[in-house]
Amino acid sequence: MRKFLPILVANCLLFVSALSQSTTDSLQQKLVEAKVDSTKLNILFKLIEEYQFIDINKSLTYSEQAIEIAELEKESTASKGKAYTNFGSLKSIQGDFATAIKYNNLALNIYYQLKDSSGIATAYNNLGTNYTSLGKFDESYFYHTQSYRIALTSDKHKLQQAISLHNIGGVFKDLGQYDKAVDYLNLSLKISREIKDLEGEPYHYSEIGDIYIRKKMYDSALIALQLSLRYTRERKLSINELEPTIVLNIAKTYRLLNNNALARTYYDSAFVTFKKNENQYGLAQIDLGRGLVLMTENKFADAQKLIEKSAETAHRLNAWTLEIECYENLSKLLEESGDYKKSLIYIKQQHQLKDSLFSQGMQAKLLQDQVRFETASKEEQIKALTKMEQLRKSEVKKQELISNILVVAIALTGILLFTVYRSGQRRIKINKLLLEHQEEIKKRSIELEQLNKVKDKFFSIISHDLRSPMNALSGILDLMDKDKISPDEFKRLNKELRVQFNHTKTLINNLLDWTLLQMDKLKIQFEKIDLNQLAESNIKLLTSLHLKEIKINNLISPSLFALGDSNMINLVLRNLLTNAIKFSEAGHLIEIDAKEDGDNYIISVKDQGVGISPEVQKLLFEKTTGYSTRGTANEKGTGLGLILCKEFVERNGGRIWLESSLGKGSTFFFTLKKFS
Repeated sequence: MRKFLPILVANCLLFVSALSQSTTDSLQQKLVEAKVDSTKLNILFKLIEEYQFIDINKSLTYSEQAIEIAELEKESTASKGKAYTNFGSLKSIQGDFATAIKYNNLALNIYYQLKDSSGIATAYNNLGTNYTSLGKFDESYFYHTQSYRIALTSDKHKLQQAISLHNIGGVFKDLGQYDKAVDYLNLSLKISREIKDLEGEPYHYSEIGDIYIRKKMYDSALIALQLSLRYTRERKLSINELEPTIVLNIAKTYRLLNNNALARTYYDSAFVTFKKNENQYGLAQIDLGRGLVLMTENKFADAQKLIEKSAETAHRLNAWTLEIECYENLSKLLEESGDYKKSLIYIKQQHQLKDSLFSQGMQAKLLQDQVRFETASKEEQIKALTKMEQLRKSEVKKQELISNILVVAIALTGILLFTVYRSGQRRIKINKLLLEHQEEIKKRSIELEQLNKVKDKFFSIISHDLRSPMNALSGILDLMDKDKISPDEFKRLNKELRVQFNHTKTLINNLLDWTLLQMDKLKIQFEKIDLNQLAESNIKLLTSLHLKEIKINNLISPSLFALGDSNMINLVLRNLLTNAIKFSEAGHLIEIDAKEDGDNYIISVKDQGVGISPEVQKLLFEKTTGYSTRGTANEKGTGLGLILCKEFVERNGGRIWLESSLGKGSTFFFTLKKFS
């Protein structure tokens, strides 16, 4: 969870930096000499800020003095609110959440009387953080969402918005709703970066690391937590309460990775800071972690002492989630030790606490608050989307309002209710239509962008692949005209021209078919297709071209008939066979087969060629990619054939896919409906 710094930090006159000893002594001397309460309070606030992470006992002493002076004031004042907020923050750092809640509630009452929106948002946030530490997630969610609503009232409260959203994400994390938690955390991070909030990233990656731990993605957790720790230290941020929490989670991760040596090192590091701040909650977490390390080493007696000590502290602080975790591990430890009776006692205590913590009442309240908050958020989004439309219709609505008022003067109450209801329904319908229209425009924009990319790709193909064979033919004709080609050379060039001509013919056919397809000029004529004969005709055609010495076997039974457009399916099969030949060596075997699959046939073209890497497989059917590579005999390609195959198969109600391994060949599959 992310906390606000005590509110005085934003208002006191000193810069947020460590003061020299002489300056501290000077403040203490001024405190002794001060005669006016307001002056004393300003000095005390500065001393509290200075000592809060250096000597927390001194900071608490000064905070208590500030409360005594502030409470002498008869009316609610900003100073009294600051005094309560500071004391609550210090108690939170120590892990005394019950006391922190008491003083944050006192501060909230003061800020409401003063109508101080920034103070109200701060108090709500601090209360939400305290309740999260106690495991009361329904209360925590309520206070954090209230803090966010207050912060939304002004752009000056952007930092408070970011913090509230971050903490709402933390609540969803603790509830195990990780996707929703990440959504809120990312939104918080976006705002933090907009306002250059340097603390935003360390807190963000700390929470992300904790989520990875809970999802058992330990390597990812370490990366996120180390990044959070680096940002905290490099930027020299005054968020000392965050660093030991990060270190504690790193220790926990290494423990779960069974690296006990590194786990102990990080637990020791976190212990130093928690001990310095006298944070009982943090120290209890350390005891639990160290106990679990000893438990993995079968040192059950020492482990039991530490975990029981952690449970006692958690019980005293009312930190239910930590107490439940302690009881759960104690039951496991005693079961492994053979003390089943005592293990059962801890299991019962664990279930009793869980039943109290996650009661139906708590879950119902949490769900109710969640629905209310998310509904309000959606309403805000709808208002933003329809703002221009509302402005345009504002005058019309005013006239409608006047008319309604006149009607009310002479009509029954029932007519008014009906009119209001109808108006509301119309507004909802208009909003819905606006949203649908916006989505449609967005969808069309994406489609146009993709078509434009495809157009550029195919123009590039035309300009390159059609020009090359034409230039080659032109050059040969010039040489023939000048009698500079021998019969042997002409025979060799004729073979090369034949290959280029076949490639160009295929390209032109594919381009024409694709163009007709994009213009919706290709009309599908469904008819009965003899799959065996279709395969035979293509095998004869391709064999007659003598492209390579490759054997093609037709394994399709003569009795298989499919339903589809014969021209389209013929092109699909021919393209797949051509590709199989292209990427096969001389002497290889290609097999065409068809199998029944419910109401469909699965047609396959299998080769023994070079295979396709997983990375390239993802690109083959993409319109905007048009991926192509040269064959085993340096045959060229355009990437257009497989795109056409996909379009034609899908137009015929089927689907296309492949299986391939490098060096082991490829198999392309597509489906067609059975003819019945």
